[in-house]
Amino acid sequence: MLRFVAYRLLLTIPVLLGLLLLIFVLTRIVPIDPAAVLAGETATPEQIAGIRVSLGLDRPLPVQFFLYLKQVAAGDFGVSIYTHRPVIVDLGLRLPATIELAMATMLLAILIGVPLGMIAAVNRNGWIDQILRVFTIAGLAVASFWIAIVFQLVFSLHLGLLPLRGRISDAVSSPDLVTGLFVIDYLLAGRVRDAGTALTHLVLPSFTLALPAIATIARFTRSSAIETLQRDFVVWERAVGYPRRLLIWKYVLRSSMSATITQIGLLFGLFLSGSVVVEAVFGWPGLGDYLYNAVMLSDYQPVMATTLVVGVIYAAVNILVDVAQGWLDPRVGHA
Repeated sequence: MLRFVAYRLLLTIPVLLGLLLLIFVLTRIVPIDPAAVLAGETATPEQIAGIRVSLGLDRPLPVQFFLYLKQVAAGDFGVSIYTHRPVIVDLGLRLPATIELAMATMLLAILIGVPLGMIAAVNRNGWIDQILRVFTIAGLAVASFWIAIVFQLVFSLHLGLLPLRGRISDAVSSPDLVTGLFVIDYLLAGRVRDAGTALTHLVLPSFTLALPAIATIARFTRSSAIETLQRDFVVWERAVGYPRRLLIWKYVLRSSMSATITQIGLLFGLFLSGSVVVEAVFGWPGLGDYLYNAVMLSDYQPVMATTLVVGVIYAAVNILVDVAQGWLDPRVGHA
């Protein structure tokens, strides 16, 4: 297993380099000059040219990319035009919010999606299965931004049950950052009521992101469980009178989780990279909101740094998924 993990880590390096090269090229072919954006509408051509020189945008593209790689290797991601702070400082402030949202979303998706998939498999072609099929199709088909707006209208504006936007209420001070995750940091500080407030702010954005994930996990769990229920060991244990509930939730579930775990790893990466719209709608101060503002201002440094960080986390999560699959099926670790 250790050799397998080491091999996957080595494969990650060229993947991340290729990702950086792709984003570098894409940011440079956009017909917007960041020097002109930074200089303002009243700037003269000479002032714009001076800013281009200071940013290194007057050099050939291969030279710019090589210099950027040297910066990244030294832990320097540049300075953001948008915030006027080092990008690494902005990432340190924004990343915990996105991770907290992604973890809450993943927890909801697993706790709801896996049982739904198992229930659908056990009641295959029954009315419960048919209802769950409609739910999963709707969860994948409906746009996240539309769900977010509907949730805000119903639960925030109409019923007044949950906060409309933000990570915490204005009347509540931020916790002393230990993990960067507000709910956990409030609990560590003994501020249970404030932890509850932070949790209420998580509900709507996490459920918005979780709906398509619940549908995906339920579909894969159902498909794998149906296949497992037809295997010889399940038929034999049924024949000898093994308790049906224990058989399904202990043995069939574990044997059915391999494909589902793979999807969980992919979905976590999507939560990190695909939360731009949801964070913008709910005013969630994470990487998605940061990336959105950077793109709007053609702020190249944050775009490339955010992409690299998401790529690293995505690769790490997928390696952890492979380790989990190796635990469920030892043959994976020797593949």
